[in-house]
Amino acid sequence: MSMLKIKYVILFVVSTLLTACYNHRQRTPDAWDLSKQQIDSISFFTTHHYSQNYNFVVSASSLPLSDELPEMAFDTLYVTRGERIVVAEITTVPTDTIDSVWVKVARDQITQGWIRESELLQGVSPDDPISQFIDFFSNTHLLIFLAFCTVVGSAYAMRRLMRRKADIVHFNDIDSFYPTLLCLLVASSATLYATIQMYAPESWRHFYYHPSLNPFALPKHLGFFVASVWAIIIVALAAIDDVRHHLSGADAILYLAGLAAICAVDYVVFSIFTLYYIGYLLLLAYVCYALWRYFRYAHHPYTCGSCGARLRHKGQCPHCGKENV
Repeated sequence: MSMLKIKYVILFVVSTLLTACYNHRQRTPDAWDLSKQQIDSISFFTTHHYSQNYNFVVSASSLPLSDELPEMAFDTLYVTRGERIVVAEITTVPTDTIDSVWVKVARDQITQGWIRESELLQGVSPDDPISQFIDFFSNTHLLIFLAFCTVVGSAYAMRRLMRRKADIVHFNDIDSFYPTLLCLLVASSATLYATIQMYAPESWRHFYYHPSLNPFALPKHLGFFVASVWAIIIVALAAIDDVRHHLSGADAILYLAGLAAICAVDYVVFSIFTLYYIGYLLLLAYVCYALWRYFRYAHHPYTCGSCGARLRHKGQCPHCGKENV
């Protein structure tokens, strides 16, 4: 190809790249040119985290529904625990001194009625398994009951285990870091969970109404918490597998039972004490203690060159008597 043809080709490519079409069509309305009702709906969703067509499950024994709004005569209907209801309409009643927001919910075409928002939210949970799981573990009475049972049961179990000189995390641990890491993850996640509830309650409430297991689709603090939950699941599976390689039969089951008890204590203690700002110092002390116990007493970085036994330090092997330098 001659130089002249190359110049023509370059000129054509450049002119094509610099050429653009502009359509002088009629401007369409802005995407945010919304009606007052739509703006009110978006505003309500932003502050209350649910809106029309949102689904709930009744968690109270029963909820009374008014056939009409309070300024009119009405009959009372009831929805009971376990029934699913949907938000049909939301309105405000300025004359109501108890709660100006009233919500119309429907179980079916026949059973539907109005209820104050405050009464509704106390007796329902979002129709999502993640939200209901959060509801279960956020119950204050359940936490207090679990705390009492866990502390008493763990103290009794640990007393029995120490007498039998059984393997147990933090005290007579095996040479595996996964159980220690699992305990630290549970304690850290419980602390973070309580911190979010204290300092970012609205973001937690929005997550409660619209949960996600994808940490990358959430704000950073919530994403970090969800990632820590995934880490707990992964490390727990690794710990179970590693315990099976170090112990066998009843010893492995006993060790895993003790590990579950320690994790339960961590969850209860750190989720409660963080609410009183003690949990942060407690977490720092716990991390230092757990790492010190593992690397000081459980970790065996060396292997005997003769029999293959794990050694805590170099020197004479306690199993075969050979010297390891």
